[in-house]
Amino acid sequence: MNTASRPQTPTVSRFCTRYQLSTPIALAPMALASGGALAAACAQAGALGLVGGGYGDLAWTQREYTLALPAATTGRIGCGFITWKLDEDASALDWVLQHRPRAVMLSFGDPRPYASRIAAAGSSLICQIQRLEQAAQAVEAGADVIVAQGGEAGGHGMDALNARAVITLVPELADWLARHAPETLLLAAGGVADGRTLAAARVLGADGALVGSRLWATQESLAPEGAKAQAVRASGDGTARSAVFDVLRRKNWPAPYDFRALRNDLHRQWESRIDALRAAPDAARAEYDAGVKAGDFSRAHATVGEATGLIQDLPPAAQVIARMTAQAREVLGQISL
Repeated sequence: MNTASRPQTPTVSRFCTRYQLSTPIALAPMALASGGALAAACAQAGALGLVGGGYGDLAWTQREYTLALPAATTGRIGCGFITWKLDEDASALDWVLQHRPRAVMLSFGDPRPYASRIAAAGSSLICQIQRLEQAAQAVEAGADVIVAQGGEAGGHGMDALNARAVITLVPELADWLARHAPETLLLAAGGVADGRTLAAARVLGADGALVGSRLWATQESLAPEGAKAQAVRASGDGTARSAVFDVLRRKNWPAPYDFRALRNDLHRQWESRIDALRAAPDAARAEYDAGVKAGDFSRAHATVGEATGLIQDLPPAAQVIARMTAQAREVLGQISL
């Protein structure tokens, strides 16, 4: 690794310096969960708060981003989008750019068609990738930050045939960036839910972490309370990655992406029969819809990753960030070989 172009010590984060943060944490822009209140709370706690623009629903994005705008004076508010949905309708991105967000994060598609308009708004471009082979495209798009998402992450990511683990992807990507784009920052995503895992991300060569599941399980998150409660009770053994919930939710995700969530009764019924579910989904969809309506999470889904086993409570986001930051500093101060 070319240490001349990467941080000399894990306790000094270029991500904090560049974005004027007090902790090397960014809120994952989780669709329908990372609303304005959660993004604002993260920004006020010293992290980068990214509203989950997700599928590009204009009304939802306008409402939630507007809620976060008072916190934009911190310079720590941005928004994230699913890139392949922007290819269908980019009106929500264009609306957000009118407000000059500090950063825009793009995931799951080619970011290059949107790079120039993001730059024209004075916003920083963050690109999430899942494999080393995607890094060159992100750099070509002008990414200021690349997020290395491992298969451990909750929600959407690469399927089991293509996903990488954070513990190997991050250092490999750090080395690649040191050679090819040393000014591009690197965040780890997937499994970062406490100070130990945040410290681990820094030791692996990341400038910080994109945190999803742990901030999903907070008071400000828009996730259903029943789903949060189920996540607190679960261990990391309890999640699975498949296309089941995408089919049930009528989300037409392209290969090779699928979805990690808690593995509930309805998921188990269909996880080995995905083709049959796709061929005749109506009865299963009706059962899923009824579960959502009733708040029954043996049928409805709870979107968390393998880090769910590190989630023991549902505090305010600021408390989570403070605990993670303090523990990471303590761990890094204790490291010796």
